[in-house]
Amino acid sequence: MELKNNKKVIRSWAFFDWANSAYNLVITSTIFPAYYTIITTTKEHGDQVTFFGRTFTNTALSNYALSIAYLIMVILLPILSSMADYRGNKKLFMKLFTYMGGLACIGLYFFKLETLEIGIICFAIAAMGYVGGVMFNNSYLPEIATPDQQDRVSAKGYAFGYIGSVLLQLVCFVFVLKPELFGITDLSFPPRLSFLLVGLWWIGFAQISFKRLPAGSPNYKAINKNVIHNGFQELIKVWKQLKHMKFLKKFLLAFFFYSMGVQTIMLAAAGFGEKTLQLGTAKLIAVILIIQLVAIAGAVLMSNFAKKIGNIKVLIFVVIIWIAACFCAYFISNEYQFYGLAAIVGLIMGGIQSLSRSTYSKYLPADTPDTASFFSFYDVTEKMAIVIGLFSFAFIEEATGSMRNSIIALASFFVIGLVFLLLLKKIEPKLAKADSHS
Repeated sequence: MELKNNKKVIRSWAFFDWANSAYNLVITSTIFPAYYTIITTTKEHGDQVTFFGRTFTNTALSNYALSIAYLIMVILLPILSSMADYRGNKKLFMKLFTYMGGLACIGLYFFKLETLEIGIICFAIAAMGYVGGVMFNNSYLPEIATPDQQDRVSAKGYAFGYIGSVLLQLVCFVFVLKPELFGITDLSFPPRLSFLLVGLWWIGFAQISFKRLPAGSPNYKAINKNVIHNGFQELIKVWKQLKHMKFLKKFLLAFFFYSMGVQTIMLAAAGFGEKTLQLGTAKLIAVILIIQLVAIAGAVLMSNFAKKIGNIKVLIFVVIIWIAACFCAYFISNEYQFYGLAAIVGLIMGGIQSLSRSTYSKYLPADTPDTASFFSFYDVTEKMAIVIGLFSFAFIEEATGSMRNSIIALASFFVIGLVFLLLLKKIEPKLAKADSHS
Protein backbone atom coordinates (compact mmCIF):
# COMPACT_ATOMS: atom_id res chain seq x y z
CA MET A 1 0.00 0.00 0.00
CA GLU A 2 1.34 3.43 -0.99
CA LEU A 3 1.79 5.42 2.21
CA LYS A 4 2.33 8.94 0.92
CA ASN A 5 -0.85 11.01 0.49
CA ASN A 6 -3.01 7.95 1.20
CA LYS A 7 -6.28 9.30 2.60
CA LYS A 8 -6.90 6.39 4.96
CA VAL A 9 -3.36 6.53 6.40
CA ILE A 10 -3.54 10.31 6.83
CA ARG A 11 -6.93 10.04 8.52
CA SER A 12 -5.66 7.39 10.92
CA TRP A 13 -2.57 9.51 11.65
CA ALA A 14 -4.80 12.52 12.39
CA PHE A 15 -6.84 10.40 14.82
CA PHE A 16 -3.81 10.28 17.12
CA ASP A 17 -4.25 14.03 17.59
CA TRP A 18 -7.96 13.35 18.18
CA ALA A 19 -7.04 10.85 20.90
CA ASN A 20 -4.34 12.69 22.83
CA SER A 21 -5.64 16.25 22.52
CA ALA A 22 -8.29 15.38 25.11
CA TYR A 23 -5.40 15.29 27.60
CA ASN A 24 -4.24 18.71 26.43
CA LEU A 25 -7.67 20.27 26.85
CA VAL A 26 -8.99 18.66 30.03
CA ILE A 27 -5.77 18.10 31.98
CA THR A 28 -3.57 21.04 31.00
CA SER A 29 -6.14 23.66 30.00
CA THR A 30 -9.46 23.43 31.81
CA ILE A 31 -10.77 21.03 34.44
CA PHE A 32 -7.53 19.93 36.08
CA PRO A 33 -6.07 23.45 36.57
CA ALA A 34 -9.37 24.71 38.00
CA TYR A 35 -9.81 21.66 40.24
CA TYR A 36 -6.17 21.77 41.34
CA THR A 37 -6.28 25.49 42.19
CA ILE A 38 -9.53 25.12 44.12
CA ILE A 39 -8.51 22.14 46.27
CA THR A 40 -5.04 23.53 47.00
CA THR A 41 -6.29 26.98 48.07
CA THR A 42 -7.37 26.89 51.70
CA LYS A 43 -8.34 29.45 54.35
CA GLU A 44 -5.57 28.21 56.59
CA HIS A 45 -2.65 28.21 54.13
CA GLY A 46 -3.87 30.33 51.20
CA ASP A 47 -2.18 29.23 47.97
CA GLN A 48 0.71 27.50 49.75
CA VAL A 49 0.96 23.70 49.65
CA THR A 50 3.34 21.17 51.16
CA PHE A 51 4.88 18.68 48.75
CA PHE A 52 7.08 16.00 50.34
CA GLY A 53 7.75 18.34 53.27
CA ARG A 54 8.58 21.46 51.23
CA THR A 55 6.27 24.46 50.81
CA PHE A 56 5.43 25.83 47.35
CA THR A 57 2.98 28.25 45.77
CA ASN A 58 0.33 25.88 44.36
CA THR A 59 0.47 27.00 40.70
CA ALA A 60 4.26 27.23 40.80
CA LEU A 61 4.41 23.62 42.03
CA SER A 62 2.36 22.33 39.10
CA ASN A 63 4.52 24.33 36.66
CA TYR A 64 7.70 23.00 38.27
CA ALA A 65 6.31 19.45 37.96
CA LEU A 66 5.62 19.97 34.27
CA SER A 67 9.06 21.46 33.64
CA ILE A 68 10.71 18.45 35.32
CA ALA A 69 8.55 16.05 33.28
CA TYR A 70 9.61 17.78 30.07
CA LEU A 71 13.25 17.80 31.15
CA ILE A 72 13.12 14.02 31.68
CA MET A 73 11.69 13.65 28.18
CA VAL A 74 14.43 15.85 26.74
CA ILE A 75 16.91 13.30 28.10
CA LEU A 76 14.91 10.20 27.09
CA LEU A 77 13.71 11.14 23.60
CA PRO A 78 17.12 10.98 21.87
CA ILE A 79 17.71 7.49 23.29
CA LEU A 80 14.25 6.26 22.36
CA SER A 81 14.26 7.76 18.87
CA SER A 82 17.63 6.08 18.26
CA MET A 83 16.14 2.76 19.33
CA ALA A 84 13.12 3.37 17.08
CA ASP A 85 15.30 4.18 14.07
CA TYR A 86 17.48 1.12 14.66
CA ARG A 87 14.64 -1.33 15.18
CA GLY A 88 12.09 0.34 12.91
CA ASN A 89 9.49 0.07 15.70
CA LYS A 90 8.49 3.65 16.49
CA LYS A 91 4.84 2.58 16.61
CA LEU A 92 5.73 0.42 19.61
CA PHE A 93 7.00 3.54 21.42
CA MET A 94 3.86 5.44 20.43
CA LYS A 95 1.86 2.70 22.12
CA LEU A 96 4.09 2.69 25.21
CA PHE A 97 3.71 6.45 25.78
CA THR A 98 0.00 6.36 24.99
CA TYR A 99 -0.69 3.70 27.61
CA MET A 100 1.60 5.41 30.11
CA GLY A 101 -0.15 8.77 29.66
CA GLY A 102 -3.64 7.30 29.56
CA LEU A 103 -3.14 5.22 32.71
CA ALA A 104 -1.67 8.25 34.53
CA CYS A 105 -4.84 10.21 33.68
CA ILE A 106 -6.91 7.34 35.04
CA GLY A 107 -4.75 7.53 38.19
CA LEU A 108 -5.77 11.20 38.61
CA TYR A 109 -9.24 9.91 39.46
CA PHE A 110 -7.85 9.35 42.97
CA PHE A 111 -6.38 12.86 43.28
CA LYS A 112 -7.48 14.87 46.32
CA LEU A 113 -5.66 17.34 48.59
CA GLU A 114 -4.64 14.54 50.96
CA THR A 115 -3.09 12.65 48.02
CA LEU A 116 -1.29 15.70 46.60
CA GLU A 117 2.01 13.90 46.03
CA ILE A 118 0.38 11.06 44.09
CA GLY A 119 -1.67 13.54 42.06
CA ILE A 120 1.36 15.64 41.06
CA ILE A 121 3.31 12.51 40.10
CA CYS A 122 0.46 11.24 37.91
CA PHE A 123 0.14 14.74 36.43
CA ALA A 124 3.83 14.68 35.49
CA ILE A 125 3.71 11.12 34.09
CA ALA A 126 0.68 12.01 31.93
CA ALA A 127 2.67 14.92 30.48
CA MET A 128 5.55 12.57 29.68
CA GLY A 129 3.18 10.17 27.94
CA TYR A 130 1.75 12.99 25.86
CA VAL A 131 5.16 14.36 24.87
CA GLY A 132 6.54 10.96 23.85
CA GLY A 133 3.49 10.02 21.81
CA VAL A 134 3.46 13.34 19.96
CA MET A 135 7.15 13.10 19.03
CA PHE A 136 6.79 9.68 17.41
CA ASN A 137 3.52 10.69 15.74
CA ASN A 138 5.15 13.84 14.31
CA SER A 139 7.97 11.77 12.82
CA TYR A 140 5.44 10.01 10.57
CA LEU A 141 4.57 13.24 8.74
CA PRO A 142 7.29 13.11 6.04
CA GLU A 143 6.53 9.40 5.55
CA ILE A 144 2.81 9.82 4.90
CA ALA A 145 2.72 13.12 2.98
CA THR A 146 4.77 14.71 0.19
CA PRO A 147 6.26 18.16 0.98
CA ASP A 148 3.56 20.01 -0.97
CA GLN A 149 0.86 18.31 1.15
CA GLN A 150 2.48 18.55 4.59
CA ASP A 151 1.01 21.95 5.57
CA ARG A 152 -2.47 20.61 4.80
CA VAL A 153 -1.93 17.26 6.53
CA SER A 154 -0.40 18.90 9.61
CA ALA A 155 -3.35 21.29 9.83
CA LYS A 156 -5.72 18.33 9.48
CA GLY A 157 -4.08 16.66 12.48
CA TYR A 158 -4.55 19.75 14.63
CA ALA A 159 -8.13 20.17 13.41
CA PHE A 160 -8.90 16.55 14.37
CA GLY A 161 -7.28 17.19 17.73
CA TYR A 162 -9.35 20.25 18.47
CA ILE A 163 -12.63 18.62 17.40
CA GLY A 164 -12.01 15.41 19.35
CA SER A 165 -10.94 17.20 22.50
CA VAL A 166 -13.96 19.53 22.39
CA LEU A 167 -16.35 16.58 22.08
CA LEU A 168 -14.98 14.93 25.22
CA GLN A 169 -14.80 18.31 26.97
CA LEU A 170 -18.54 18.80 26.37
CA VAL A 171 -19.27 15.45 28.01
CA CYS A 172 -17.12 16.39 31.01
CA PHE A 173 -18.70 19.85 31.01
CA VAL A 174 -22.13 18.36 31.72
CA PHE A 175 -20.85 16.32 34.68
CA VAL A 176 -18.92 19.25 36.17
CA LEU A 177 -21.64 21.88 35.81
CA LYS A 178 -24.75 19.76 36.37
CA PRO A 179 -23.79 17.02 38.85
CA GLU A 180 -27.30 17.06 40.31
CA LEU A 181 -28.67 15.60 37.07
CA PHE A 182 -26.78 12.40 37.86
CA GLY A 183 -27.41 12.41 41.61
CA ILE A 184 -23.80 13.35 42.34
CA THR A 185 -23.28 14.96 45.75
CA ASP A 186 -19.48 14.74 46.01
CA LEU A 187 -18.35 17.80 44.02
CA SER A 188 -14.84 16.37 43.60
CA PHE A 189 -16.28 13.40 41.70
CA PRO A 190 -17.14 15.10 38.32
CA PRO A 191 -13.62 16.49 37.73
CA ARG A 192 -12.03 13.22 38.84
CA LEU A 193 -14.41 11.34 36.53
CA SER A 194 -13.28 13.65 33.73
CA PHE A 195 -9.66 12.62 34.29
CA LEU A 196 -10.71 8.96 34.09
CA LEU A 197 -12.61 9.57 30.83
CA VAL A 198 -9.58 11.31 29.30
CA GLY A 199 -7.44 8.24 29.94
CA LEU A 200 -10.00 5.91 28.37
CA TRP A 201 -10.56 8.25 25.38
CA TRP A 202 -6.82 8.63 24.80
CA ILE A 203 -6.10 4.91 24.82
CA GLY A 204 -9.29 3.99 22.95
CA PHE A 205 -9.07 6.30 19.93
CA ALA A 206 -5.31 5.81 19.57
CA GLN A 207 -6.11 2.27 18.42
CA ILE A 208 -7.29 3.74 15.08
CA SER A 209 -3.81 5.11 14.46
CA PHE A 210 -2.10 1.97 15.68
CA LYS A 211 -4.13 -0.13 13.24
CA ARG A 212 -3.03 1.63 10.03
CA LEU A 213 0.29 3.37 10.65
CA PRO A 214 3.39 1.36 9.64
CA ALA A 215 5.73 0.09 12.33
CA GLY A 216 8.66 2.06 10.88
CA SER A 217 11.67 1.33 8.70
CA PRO A 218 14.71 -0.37 10.28
CA ASN A 219 18.01 1.44 9.78
CA TYR A 220 20.54 -1.06 11.13
CA LYS A 221 23.50 0.25 9.13
CA ALA A 222 23.20 3.84 10.28
CA ILE A 223 22.90 3.12 13.98
CA ASN A 224 24.82 0.76 16.21
CA LYS A 225 23.37 -1.13 19.14
CA ASN A 226 24.80 1.15 21.82
CA VAL A 227 21.52 3.08 21.85
CA ILE A 228 22.08 5.09 25.03
CA HIS A 229 25.31 6.59 23.74
CA ASN A 230 24.08 6.62 20.18
CA GLY A 231 20.84 8.46 21.02
CA PHE A 232 22.81 11.59 21.79
CA GLN A 233 25.20 10.86 18.94
CA GLU A 234 22.16 10.97 16.67
CA LEU A 235 21.30 14.46 17.94
CA ILE A 236 24.89 15.54 17.30
CA LYS A 237 24.67 13.96 13.85
CA VAL A 238 21.44 15.85 13.11
CA TRP A 239 22.99 19.09 14.39
CA LYS A 240 26.01 18.59 12.08
CA GLN A 241 23.65 18.00 9.17
CA LEU A 242 21.69 21.10 10.09
CA LYS A 243 24.88 23.18 9.87
CA HIS A 244 24.68 22.67 6.11
CA MET A 245 20.99 23.61 6.06
CA LYS A 246 21.04 27.30 6.90
CA PHE A 247 17.29 27.65 6.59
CA LEU A 248 16.43 24.83 9.00
CA LYS A 249 19.15 25.83 11.46
CA LYS A 250 17.90 29.42 11.76
CA PHE A 251 14.30 28.25 11.81
CA LEU A 252 14.99 26.04 14.84
CA LEU A 253 16.54 28.98 16.69
CA ALA A 254 13.43 31.06 16.04
CA PHE A 255 11.21 28.11 16.96
CA PHE A 256 13.12 27.57 20.23
CA PHE A 257 12.52 31.10 21.48
CA TYR A 258 8.92 31.65 20.41
CA SER A 259 8.03 28.15 21.69
CA MET A 260 9.11 29.25 25.19
CA GLY A 261 6.25 31.71 25.05
CA VAL A 262 3.63 29.73 23.13
CA GLN A 263 3.86 26.50 25.10
CA THR A 264 4.14 28.18 28.50
CA ILE A 265 1.09 30.36 27.85
CA MET A 266 -0.89 27.32 26.74
CA LEU A 267 0.07 25.42 29.88
CA ALA A 268 -0.32 28.31 32.34
CA ALA A 269 -3.32 30.22 30.91
CA ALA A 270 -5.95 28.27 32.84
CA GLY A 271 -4.14 28.78 36.13
CA PHE A 272 -3.92 32.51 35.37
CA GLY A 273 -7.65 32.75 34.64
CA GLU A 274 -8.62 30.83 37.75
CA LYS A 275 -6.14 32.36 40.19
CA THR A 276 -5.76 35.96 39.02
CA LEU A 277 -9.26 36.64 37.67
CA GLN A 278 -11.22 34.07 39.73
CA LEU A 279 -13.21 32.99 36.69
CA GLY A 280 -14.48 29.76 38.21
CA THR A 281 -14.60 26.34 36.56
CA ALA A 282 -17.68 26.96 34.38
CA LYS A 283 -16.41 30.19 32.81
CA LEU A 284 -12.92 28.79 32.43
CA ILE A 285 -14.18 25.74 30.55
CA ALA A 286 -16.35 27.95 28.32
CA VAL A 287 -13.37 30.17 27.48
CA ILE A 288 -11.09 27.24 26.64
CA LEU A 289 -13.82 25.70 24.47
CA ILE A 290 -13.99 28.95 22.52
CA ILE A 291 -10.21 28.84 22.11
CA GLN A 292 -10.34 25.27 20.78
CA LEU A 293 -13.08 26.03 18.26
CA VAL A 294 -11.34 29.18 17.03
CA ALA A 295 -8.06 27.26 16.85
CA ILE A 296 -9.53 24.87 14.27
CA ALA A 297 -10.16 27.81 11.96
CA GLY A 298 -6.75 29.24 12.87
CA ALA A 299 -4.84 26.10 11.82
CA VAL A 300 -6.63 25.93 8.44
CA LEU A 301 -6.41 29.70 7.88
CA MET A 302 -2.67 29.85 8.54
CA SER A 303 -2.11 26.89 6.20
CA ASN A 304 -3.98 28.71 3.39
CA PHE A 305 -2.08 31.95 4.02
CA ALA A 306 1.21 30.05 3.94
CA LYS A 307 0.44 28.80 0.43
CA LYS A 308 -0.05 32.37 -0.78
CA ILE A 309 2.67 34.33 1.01
CA GLY A 310 5.02 31.70 2.47
CA ASN A 311 5.38 30.03 5.86
CA ILE A 312 7.89 32.46 7.37
CA LYS A 313 5.88 35.59 6.60
CA VAL A 314 2.84 34.04 8.28
CA LEU A 315 4.90 33.00 11.32
CA ILE A 316 6.30 36.55 11.64
CA PHE A 317 2.78 37.96 11.61
CA VAL A 318 1.57 35.45 14.20
CA VAL A 319 4.52 36.02 16.57
CA ILE A 320 3.87 39.79 16.49
CA ILE A 321 0.29 39.07 17.60
CA TRP A 322 1.62 36.84 20.40
CA ILE A 323 3.81 39.70 21.66
CA ALA A 324 0.81 42.05 21.69
CA ALA A 325 -1.24 39.37 23.49
CA CYS A 326 1.36 39.14 26.29
CA PHE A 327 1.20 42.88 26.97
CA CYS A 328 -2.61 42.80 26.87
CA ALA A 329 -2.62 39.93 29.39
CA TYR A 330 -0.55 41.99 31.81
CA PHE A 331 -3.23 44.68 31.96
CA ILE A 332 -6.50 42.71 31.78
CA SER A 333 -8.66 43.03 34.86
CA ASN A 334 -12.02 41.41 34.07
CA GLU A 335 -13.50 38.33 32.47
CA TYR A 336 -14.68 40.05 29.28
CA GLN A 337 -11.19 41.25 28.46
CA PHE A 338 -10.00 37.70 29.11
CA TYR A 339 -12.64 36.34 26.69
CA GLY A 340 -11.50 38.70 23.94
CA LEU A 341 -7.86 37.86 24.47
CA ALA A 342 -8.70 34.14 24.56
CA ALA A 343 -10.36 34.37 21.14
CA ILE A 344 -7.25 36.01 19.65
CA VAL A 345 -4.94 33.46 21.29
CA GLY A 346 -7.10 30.62 19.99
CA LEU A 347 -6.82 31.89 16.44
CA ILE A 348 -3.02 32.04 16.53
CA MET A 349 -2.45 29.01 18.78
CA GLY A 350 -3.43 26.33 16.28
CA GLY A 351 -1.80 28.18 13.40
CA ILE A 352 1.65 28.57 14.92
CA GLN A 353 1.83 24.94 16.09
CA SER A 354 0.63 23.46 12.82
CA LEU A 355 2.76 25.72 10.64
CA SER A 356 5.89 25.19 12.74
CA ARG A 357 5.59 21.41 12.45
CA SER A 358 4.97 21.45 8.70
CA THR A 359 7.69 24.06 8.01
CA TYR A 360 10.25 21.83 9.70
CA SER A 361 8.94 18.73 7.96
CA LYS A 362 8.85 20.10 4.41
CA TYR A 363 12.47 21.31 4.55
CA LEU A 364 13.90 18.01 5.84
CA PRO A 365 16.28 16.21 3.45
CA ALA A 366 14.38 14.15 0.89
CA ASP A 367 13.99 10.43 1.66
CA THR A 368 15.64 10.70 5.07
CA PRO A 369 15.58 7.19 6.62
CA ASP A 370 15.91 8.40 10.21
CA THR A 371 12.99 10.84 10.42
CA ALA A 372 12.50 9.88 14.08
CA SER A 373 15.95 11.35 14.86
CA PHE A 374 15.18 14.59 13.03
CA PHE A 375 11.87 14.92 14.83
CA SER A 376 13.53 13.96 18.09
CA PHE A 377 15.77 17.00 17.57
CA TYR A 378 12.69 19.13 16.84
CA ASP A 379 10.92 17.86 19.94
CA VAL A 380 13.99 18.22 22.15
CA THR A 381 14.18 21.85 20.96
CA GLU A 382 10.53 22.42 21.81
CA LYS A 383 10.68 20.60 25.15
CA MET A 384 13.80 22.48 26.27
CA ALA A 385 11.92 25.67 25.43
CA ILE A 386 9.02 24.49 27.60
CA VAL A 387 11.35 23.58 30.48
CA ILE A 388 12.92 27.05 30.45
CA GLY A 389 9.59 28.81 29.86
CA LEU A 390 7.68 27.00 32.62
CA PHE A 391 10.51 27.18 35.12
CA SER A 392 10.99 30.92 34.57
CA PHE A 393 7.22 31.47 34.75
CA ALA A 394 7.00 29.61 38.08
CA PHE A 395 10.17 31.19 39.49
CA ILE A 396 9.07 34.76 38.66
CA GLU A 397 5.61 34.12 40.14
CA GLU A 398 7.11 32.85 43.41
CA ALA A 399 9.68 35.66 43.53
CA THR A 400 7.26 38.51 42.78
CA GLY A 401 3.94 37.05 43.91
CA SER A 402 2.27 37.79 40.55
CA MET A 403 1.66 35.82 37.37
CA ARG A 404 1.40 39.10 35.45
CA ASN A 405 5.15 39.65 35.81
CA SER A 406 5.74 36.13 34.49
CA ILE A 407 3.71 36.92 31.37
CA ILE A 408 5.77 40.01 30.58
CA ALA A 409 8.91 37.88 30.79
CA LEU A 410 7.41 35.58 28.15
CA ALA A 411 7.03 38.53 25.77
CA SER A 412 10.83 38.84 25.67
CA PHE A 413 11.10 35.26 24.38
CA PHE A 414 8.70 36.08 21.55
CA VAL A 415 10.73 39.17 20.64
CA ILE A 416 13.93 37.11 20.27
CA GLY A 417 12.06 34.54 18.17
CA LEU A 418 10.74 37.35 15.97
CA VAL A 419 14.27 38.65 15.35
CA PHE A 420 15.38 35.23 14.10
CA LEU A 421 12.30 34.92 11.87
CA LEU A 422 13.02 38.31 10.32
CA LEU A 423 16.58 37.17 9.58
CA LEU A 424 15.21 33.90 8.18
CA LYS A 425 12.83 35.66 5.82
CA LYS A 426 15.75 36.87 3.72
CA ILE A 427 16.97 33.36 2.90
CA GLU A 428 13.71 31.40 2.62
CA PRO A 429 13.13 31.78 -1.16
CA LYS A 430 16.65 30.99 -2.35
CA LEU A 431 17.31 28.10 0.07
CA ALA A 432 13.92 26.39 0.02
CA LYS A 433 14.80 24.04 -2.85
CA ALA A 434 18.36 23.49 -1.82
CA ASP A 435 17.50 22.54 1.70
CA SER A 436 14.77 20.16 0.71
CA HIS A 437 17.32 18.18 -1.34
CA SER A 438 20.32 18.42 0.97
